Parts: sequence; C-alpha cells; structure tokens
Amino acid sequence: MNKIFRSLVEEGQFTREILGSGITQLGKANYAKKGIYFQSFTSLSTGLERIGKMCLIIDYYIENNGAFPGDKFVKNEIGHDLVKLYNKSEEIASTYNTNFEFLNNLRDPLHQTILTILSKFAKGDRYSNIDFIVGSPHKSDPIFEWNQKVDKVLFETRVSEKKKKKIRTNAKIIGELMNPFTLVRHSSESRKEINEVENASFLTGMNESITKYRQLYVLQIIRYWVELLKELQYRAMELQRNEIPYFLEIFTIFYNHDSYFMTRKTFDKN
Repeated sequence: MNKIFRSLVEEGQFTREILGSGITQLGKANYAKKGIYFQSFTSLSTGLERIGKMCLIIDYYIENNGAFPGDKFVKNEIGHDLVKLYNKSEEIASTYNTNFEFLNNLRDPLHQTILTILSKFAKGDRYSNIDFIVGSPHKSDPIFEWNQKVDKVLFETRVSEKKKKKIRTNAKIIGELMNPFTLVRHSSESRKEINEVENASFLTGMNESITKYRQLYVLQIIRYWVELLKELQYRAMELQRNEIPYFLEIFTIFYNHDSYFMTRKTFDKN
C-alpha cells in the first residue's frame, strides 16, 4: 500500500469508529447522564465533518486528474459548518447524477435541525456551560435545543398515542407508590427541576420510547454521506492510480436499511 492509500484507509477507519461511538452514546444519553450528550455530540459532529470533507477531497481528486487539494482547501471552504458541508455535498451529488439507494437528500426538517444543532456544537456550543459561567454573549444550550427540537418532536410524531398513554399511566402509578418515601433531585434536559418520582418516571419512559428514532435520524445522515462517498470512490478508481480504497468496506455498518438500524443499539463494533 502506498502512503496516500494507507492514509485514506486510516482516516476512514478513524471516522467510522468515532461515528459508531457517537451513535452508541446517543442511545444512552438522558436527563440523569447529560455528559453523555456531550460525548455523543463531540463524536458525531467530528465524524460527520470528516466524512463530508472526505467527499469534498475525493471530488477534487476526480476533477483534477488525481491531484489532491492543498491544506487550506477544506478549512477555508467549510470550517466546522455541517450545514454548509451538506449543501456542498448536494452539489457534488447533482454533478455526478448520483443514484442513491436510500435517501436522495437530507432536506427533511428534522435532518436539517440535527445538522444545525451539531454544526453549532462544533463551532462553539460545546463550551456552552463555560460561556454561561464567564458571561459570554454566546449562550446557546445544545442539550436544551436537542430536547426541544428533536426529542420532543420525535415523541409527538413517532410514538403512538397508546404508548404515550401507557408511559403517563405508569409514571403516575410509580409516583403514587414511591413519592411518600423517595427524594428526587435532578434537572431535565429542558433545565426544569425534577423533584417528583412521577416526573422522573415519565421522562425515563419518554426517553426509552424515542431512543431508536433519534439514532435512526442521525444514522440516515451518516448513510447519505456513505452513499455519496461510494459513488466518488468508484469514479476516482477510474483514474487507475491505485490510491483510493473501497470506503464502503470501511463504512459497511452504516450502509443498511432503516429496519436494520431500528433493531440495533450499538454501532461502535462491527
């Protein structure tokens, strides 16, 4: 293997691992484990940025007969902006008339919301608590935004009324049984104080009901870039310079139907 080939393989493997970790952590995050949100958002924002920029680099490689861009190309063009990176990816897909097996685009409002939240996280929201402490005018709260704009939307649109009723009923029963001798001190993702068992039980039930859906929507975003990278991989190989690996073999866990994504909880191992 030449050095370029090896570097691309290692970049792909590293990106696959951090994306897998981010998706897995996203399935574990809740109001009692808020730090896991930051672990997940860090991995997902970094991983999506890297796979998106790989697409830009391979596109440049194709358009310039096997030449790679300079070190300032992706930094100056995109930075950490995932929304801008997606828009660039859409342009590339259109240029090559890419035939996607799954989703043709990520224009669904929830996909765009997730990209926006993760993009803002990468550009500075990861320091939201420190910004608040030091009085910075930048006071966006990524966990609050995710809760309000992603989780609550998923609960309202993807969870059946029968399931919602069951969650509320169970929470009320547990509250009546445990409130007399149980002390609860937590805060929700929306920063509201939780001091009753019923509220805590409801939030736990809500979280469990949407976990597979929050993972699904992020996995769909990852899969979009995997599909685009697959298209670019084959076109780049036509130059016959033996520098481009089979990226699909590296990201194969993300190249699956929604039904598969819905049945799997962890993605940090093949």
